[in-house]
Amino acid sequence: MTKGGMESVEVFTSEGKGRGLKAQKEFLPGDVIFAEPAYAAVVFDSLTHVICHTCFKRQERLHRCGQCKFAYYCDRTCQRAAWLNHKNECSAIKKHGKAPSENIRLAARIMWKIEREGSGLAEGCLVSIDDLQNHVDNFGEEEKKELHADVESFLEFWPPQSQQFGMQYISHIFGVISCNGFTLSDQRGLQAVGVGIFPNLCQANHDCWPNCTVIFNNGNHEAVRSMFHTQMRIELRGLSKISPGDELTVSYVDFLNVSEERRKQLKKQYYFDCACEHCKKQIKDDLMLAVKEGESKPSAETVKDVIQFSKDTLEKINKARMEGLYHEVVKLCRECLKKQEPVLGDTNIYLLRILSIASEVLSYLQMFEEAADYAKRMVDGYLKIYHPNNAQLGMAVMRAGVTHWHAGLIEAGHGLICKAYAILLITHGPSHPITKDLEVMRVQTEMELRMFQQNEFMYYKMREAALKNQKIQVMPEPSNETSPSLFHKKE
Repeated sequence: MTKGGMESVEVFTSEGKGRGLKAQKEFLPGDVIFAEPAYAAVVFDSLTHVICHTCFKRQERLHRCGQCKFAYYCDRTCQRAAWLNHKNECSAIKKHGKAPSENIRLAARIMWKIEREGSGLAEGCLVSIDDLQNHVDNFGEEEKKELHADVESFLEFWPPQSQQFGMQYISHIFGVISCNGFTLSDQRGLQAVGVGIFPNLCQANHDCWPNCTVIFNNGNHEAVRSMFHTQMRIELRGLSKISPGDELTVSYVDFLNVSEERRKQLKKQYYFDCACEHCKKQIKDDLMLAVKEGESKPSAETVKDVIQFSKDTLEKINKARMEGLYHEVVKLCRECLKKQEPVLGDTNIYLLRILSIASEVLSYLQMFEEAADYAKRMVDGYLKIYHPNNAQLGMAVMRAGVTHWHAGLIEAGHGLICKAYAILLITHGPSHPITKDLEVMRVQTEMELRMFQQNEFMYYKMREAALKNQKIQVMPEPSNETSPSLFHKKE
């Protein structure tokens, strides 16, 4: 079964998984298999005043809706583009007196679209909203309580003059949101800023070592003529060569976890037992739990103690980061690394997590040389674990490259930036803002590297002079959240 704009993929029944997507033609790494606009999408409650409600870009100055005083937009172009979806919401917020939570707002936007267009197959959709999985029957007691509270809040917000829906159907919509809500990120891809429903994407099954990745593209409304504007959308991109008939898979969770933990996470959040090859054969688990080898190989008891110490330290680090105590974070990381280094292998995930945090926070504190050392070790470990075209690997390599550049290590910095650029060309494409930023960095570091190779002394003299005359550029404040997950789960 195919539908307009989706001719290159087909919905099929995947053995043991239910519905899935398979390719109708050959794709190469970096090819866009399909792009899909959101069926409905909303900004997170905590970011409604700093994120555009149309394109989900972070902007310093946003225009507020003059009617409901709730929605914010980049400019009039974004505001006009949003009106069809915001019209009913705007009126309802005014009458309700305040905006409800993101889950209620998203459910309401879905219902208003159904009111306008019906619940059958929307244009370009392979499945209808009615046919999406809701997994309500799998909900535990706590989830059922939350569902009941959401339905009650929805009924309080939903206008009496709008089409009325039964309790079972409303519950279905909230179940769909819970299981299929896709995380939307800002234009740099670094922070989760909203949640949306993309029916076609929902058909892609999980694999811990997938052949596709999903990237959120905020679109572009900057061109003077609207005919050149592009819509906010997700893009399903190939990570490896895909042959006609191959199932298209994405990873719902970060691969940087042992197979048992990934399976627990998938069972808890998505209600299925992962049977992918990497989970069945526990591929890469040995690397992720690696310990020092040779004559000084630690005992099992020592390894257990260091792992527990690492877990306890990560909890302390999260608390310190939440409170903005970054020097305390650095102190905790250094103490933990002293314990880990004689015991854990270079690819052990607990060592890599501490190295990642240490490099990020030290960069923020302008301690670039130490940050670069930790970032290099982190990247060396990641390269042995992740798929070579993994988006999170690309982002980590980019961060390490920038850190080396700031530290004055131009040769290593340029090499890492080139490596990151090669990965992100496949995962994000050449027109994504992150890739464009990286291309500028690649050209700049290439120029500096040439200068360094011609006259090392003069390079450092010019760099020193440039830094003296330039206002110190503060690195982005470390975020306490990991890279945005593929699908959004309400906390």
